[in-house]
Amino acid sequence: MSTWANLGLQDSASPLMEQLIFFHDHALLILVMITVLVGYLMFMLFFNNYVNRFLLHGQLIEMIWTILPAIILLFIALPSLRLLYLLDEINEPSVTLKSIGHQWYWSYEYSDFNNIEFDSYMIPTNELTNDGFRLLDVDNRIVLPMNSQIRILVTAADVIHSWTIPALGVKVDGTPGRLNQTNFFINRPGLFYGQCSEICGANHSFMPIVIESVPVNYFIKWIS
Repeated sequence: MSTWANLGLQDSASPLMEQLIFFHDHALLILVMITVLVGYLMFMLFFNNYVNRFLLHGQLIEMIWTILPAIILLFIALPSLRLLYLLDEINEPSVTLKSIGHQWYWSYEYSDFNNIEFDSYMIPTNELTNDGFRLLDVDNRIVLPMNSQIRILVTAADVIHSWTIPALGVKVDGTPGRLNQTNFFINRPGLFYGQCSEICGANHSFMPIVIESVPVNYFIKWIS
């Protein structure tokens, strides 16, 4: 989870988030290169006295400053398209989890296992334990197996919600009357925190999400 003074993204817990971080760093490097070049050119303009009284046009430089940005945009667009298709790919899932957004809590269904259902509410501040996180901890965590393909189906019962876990690179809108799906692969054990990233109506409260990633044998024990 994010901590104080974190400037970067959270440590990834899935291959998709790793790819998102790589793309972020790639795009940032290109932006830094452009900023340095333009800043240097603007700085040098203030400190030189070059004058060319006979310069009327410059087709060569105009061709360069038209073609070069197009090539730079390709270096951003092609990895971005690859990543979009990777995020949209649905592999053969081991576990299917259904998440239903309400004002202001989540309901979960493990339809593969005798229809296990429960609601997940945020723990109020006055009921938190010493090791709990304010506005992030819930009374019923989602328990999922690590190193397994997991499919999540997201919908909403009232208004638009958004099921978001930054460490896994997952953000799915829950829309009433519509079922959205995505998949993810958790590659390490731990607790992963998220929140609904939509304004879910008047007096909007927090709708935290907590995933507890455990080895497969622990998950089978929890299910049984």
